[in-house]
Amino acid sequence: MDHARNKREERFKMIKGGKGYTIADIEALPEGERAELIDGEMFMMAPPTWTHQELLVKLLFEIELYIRKKKGKCRVLPAPFGVYIKKDNRNFVEPDISVICDEEKRNEKGCLGAPDWIIEIVSPSSKKMDYVRKTALYREAGVREYWIVDPDKETVTVYEVERWDAPVRHSFLEQIKVGIYEDLYIDFSMIKES
Repeated sequence: MDHARNKREERFKMIKGGKGYTIADIEALPEGERAELIDGEMFMMAPPTWTHQELLVKLLFEIELYIRKKKGKCRVLPAPFGVYIKKDNRNFVEPDISVICDEEKRNEKGCLGAPDWIIEIVSPSSKKMDYVRKTALYREAGVREYWIVDPDKETVTVYEVERWDAPVRHSFLEQIKVGIYEDLYIDFSMIKES
């Protein structure tokens, strides 16, 4: 057991900071450690805050309630949930919330390809990742809608496939329409109050 662990640690040291990581390296992480992989570069994930988790649960509840009421085919899943976003071995993410409508993309390991809708809840340590790296990755991979929820600024930045270059920023005082659905609005003022 120790020999295998030492060998794994040597491998991580050897390519640390490089772009040579693969999904095998993610799978080899010690239990309880989480990381994401973007173009072969590994990013360790810090544990979420209370505010982050509270927002995640409230958003997840609203989306799940809507899907159930409409008897929809989409599924909503929270992190930790693996998304093999480019169907290669160099990209793996764990969005805070993933909505997947294509049954062909779902399996026991995670989502194979781009979810239809991704929500990331920003923390101070993840701002650059969520606003820059993941925005580019999600666009390239074909995510239809991407929301960045920023609890510090109390804003939601919405990217949609038709106007990815012109995201719309909303405040927590608004009801925000979900682009992948005709009649789903998320009322952030209610979420904030509760």
